[in-house]
Amino acid sequence: QVQLVESGGGLVQYGDSLRLSCAISGATLDYYAIGWFRQAPGKEREGVLCASSTGVVTAYSDSVKGRFTISRDNVKKAVYLQMNSLKPEDTAIYYCAVRGPSLDSKCITTAQAMGNPRWYDDFPLWGQGTQVTVSS
Repeated sequence: QVQLVESGGGLVQYGDSLRLSCAISGATLDYYAIGWFRQAPGKEREGVLCASSTGVVTAYSDSVKGRFTISRDNVKKAVYLQMNSLKPEDTAIYYCAVRGPSLDSKCITTAQAMGNPRWYDDFPLWGQGTQVTVSS
């Protein structure tokens, strides 16, 4: 059974950094596209970043450009979300999710996501989430 487990969340201050981890078990990570999403209280789920199985990165949120990066370590079977210059509006539960497996598992493009409010359902497997809280 394939499972995802996020870790690394916590309470930080404005301007701090955090690195979230998403570990996959029950499968090799090599053949999955993996995305990071977040959901703040009272708001819709939002895509953050995604890395395809071949390492192509798709950015879904303009608000994190230049501050957040995604990386994957297929040997360690983990994907990371490095978050720098954190702001209170980054406060949310952060989830990782995967698509695949295939030799070329792709992320949903921003064009595909537009106009489809449930586009993230194309990521069928999700972790339980990790809370990130940024104080001002």
